[in-house]
Amino acid sequence: MWKLKIAEGNGPWLTTVNNHVGRQHWEFDPDAGTDEERAEVERVRQEFKKNRFVTKQSSDLLMRMQLTKENPCGPIPEAIKVKDSENLTEEAVTTTLRRGLSYFSSIQAHDGHWPAESAGPLFFLPPLVIALYVTGAVNAILSPEHKKEIIRYLYNHQNEDGGWGLHVEGHSTMFGSALSYICLRLLGEGPEDGEDRAVAKGRRWILDHGGAVGIPSWGKFWLTVLGVYEWAGCNPMPPEFWLLPKLSPIHPGKMLCYCRLVYMPMSYLYGKRFVGQITGLVRSLRQELYIEPYHEINWNKARNTCAKEDLYYPHPLVQDMLWGFLHHVAEPILMRWPFSSLREKALKIAIGHVHYEDENSRYMCIGCVEKVLCLIACWVEDPNSEAYKYHLGRIPDYFWLAEDGMKMQSFGSQMWDAGFAIQAVISSNLVEEFATTLRKAHDFVKASQVRGNPSGDFKKMYRHISKGAWTFATQDHGWQVSDCTSEGLKCSLLFSQISTDLVGEKMETERLYDAVNVILSLQSNNGGFPAWEPSRAFRWLEKFNPTEFFEDVLIEREYVECTSSAIQALTLFKKLYPHHRRKEVDNCISRAIDYIEETQNPDGSWYGCWGVCFTYGTWFAVEGLAACGQTYRNSPTLQKACDFLLSKQLPCGGWGESYLSATEKVYTNLEGNRANLVHTSWALLSLIAAGQAERDPEPIHRGVKTIINSQMDDGDFPQQEITGVFMKNCTLNYGLYRNTFPIWALAEYRRRVLFA
Repeated sequence: MWKLKIAEGNGPWLTTVNNHVGRQHWEFDPDAGTDEERAEVERVRQEFKKNRFVTKQSSDLLMRMQLTKENPCGPIPEAIKVKDSENLTEEAVTTTLRRGLSYFSSIQAHDGHWPAESAGPLFFLPPLVIALYVTGAVNAILSPEHKKEIIRYLYNHQNEDGGWGLHVEGHSTMFGSALSYICLRLLGEGPEDGEDRAVAKGRRWILDHGGAVGIPSWGKFWLTVLGVYEWAGCNPMPPEFWLLPKLSPIHPGKMLCYCRLVYMPMSYLYGKRFVGQITGLVRSLRQELYIEPYHEINWNKARNTCAKEDLYYPHPLVQDMLWGFLHHVAEPILMRWPFSSLREKALKIAIGHVHYEDENSRYMCIGCVEKVLCLIACWVEDPNSEAYKYHLGRIPDYFWLAEDGMKMQSFGSQMWDAGFAIQAVISSNLVEEFATTLRKAHDFVKASQVRGNPSGDFKKMYRHISKGAWTFATQDHGWQVSDCTSEGLKCSLLFSQISTDLVGEKMETERLYDAVNVILSLQSNNGGFPAWEPSRAFRWLEKFNPTEFFEDVLIEREYVECTSSAIQALTLFKKLYPHHRRKEVDNCISRAIDYIEETQNPDGSWYGCWGVCFTYGTWFAVEGLAACGQTYRNSPTLQKACDFLLSKQLPCGGWGESYLSATEKVYTNLEGNRANLVHTSWALLSLIAAGQAERDPEPIHRGVKTIINSQMDDGDFPQQEITGVFMKNCTLNYGLYRNTFPIWALAEYRRRVLFA
């Protein structure tokens, strides 16, 4: 039976700066669990499989079953249901809130964070399996139980047409289908295996849609590394870009960190023209994946071939012209002496950056895509290197297990989730009742702050200051994020106002100052806040975005979410520490407010880049403006925001927005006009913060009834559609949102509407 391990780590190939606080990984113990527990695990697996085409996102049940058993909350009152004709009572709201908080406390880990899934994209896992196959480490890293659960996951998320999507809720794509098919084959599944010949159905989808030549550029790269595609069919990724003058507008150091850290190891492997061993299975895949014989494929034509199912961001003509020049002119020159010496120099610089990133993230890297690329680059440089062994040691940090099988996480959302969870619990005004929960969470926040900058001359390595920041995940991860830092600072300030007898010693003032320093350092000239680093590049560079399935990936840009978080944190900081850098803080807040007001859409909404979508962006914007004293009464901006949200309320009283809103950039209801509890909560939090209750509380009452009537018998809330998104075209599930935000909305309603 699988067990979730918290804050544990040993062995020579794991390093940590905070005793692994926040680390979460799964281990298989054949002797664990009773017969009844094993039967229950199997039951929920079969239940998911039976409903997989209707409910595509798992409910994270294995983690919840384990933690609620380890941390029983005791008996709770029966669930309350409120009829449409009935008025909301204090008893109904408070009872539902207490039940939700009791359950919520039972799924908190002993180190203070709330473990949860952060997954959903189907292109995360297959590259790891490819990398392990190429390096010969599949059987050393993936036990039979690992393989069994990965195979379960892939079959569970195969679409009815036989293909696989970019993410679990998406339509079938060549990227998702070819990678998933290859992954199954590398894990030992035969060409005709699977229930109802699922593998053959997957192959049929691929061939019916033109074969693997239509896979997007990232897929072409991984297929080439495996040996089932050719470098001649890939657009160039020359490492010589690292030799450009730093003032060059196209220097990779100016790219968005995620993009930079993807193409850094890619350029190394491209420059090496590395291809794995051509095994019998690889030769078989060459025959299985294409509609024409492998040796007859026109690789030059294939460079710019992309299946229509995958094409979200078509390449502009100027980009194809650039790739054509690099492919036909520049590359042949750079491969020959004396210019080949430039390539050797560029390769050394690229792999040097890989090692720097590895060491400063304790071999976690900034995310799962980059992690696997850096792992294989280190192996290609030296198969016996310590760097490669350190990489293998961190692979378990990326696996997550649920009733649908084993998946790969983005990199974990431990601090992000904890920041919202803490604010939800504190908002309830039931602090004494849930003091133990808050004390553990406070310890986690203090242990998760980054205590230093990246090593050495970090500016030379295109890194920004990180001392005082919080990451998205854990301190070991190391990458500062503006909104995570702001939410971490906000939580620390809220804790500082609560008795130390309840929540422990408050954070030292200097550490709060460090956090403020990071936040202030990240603001852009337009007043908005980017996520990771200051914006360094021109907007026109986005014309050269080489990914066909994402948008806005090349350069760092500003986000309403990050800007709002910064406003909220600095406003609270200014209240408690009015004399520290006051002029800078005031100026920062003022410019950030201007940015939010200027980026409001004509219909009153804001586009959310990290959640679905207009509901999410509007919630952040409203909270940021409300933190500075704006309300419906005095702010035309908030009046428009409230009108927008009210126009999207469903007849049932809730809100429900499809991920297609992010993709199409137009508000889209969920199919069948279903309500989603997370969207309902975001809308309610927005309306309450804006002062809608003073104008007309009825829409808020209706939304709260939706939440109350949805609570489950154990105090949990149901998992519904995915509400996270990134790069406009891919969803990401945040497994804790279904608890955090309904609790937070109930708490704010109780505090600011019922008890107003």
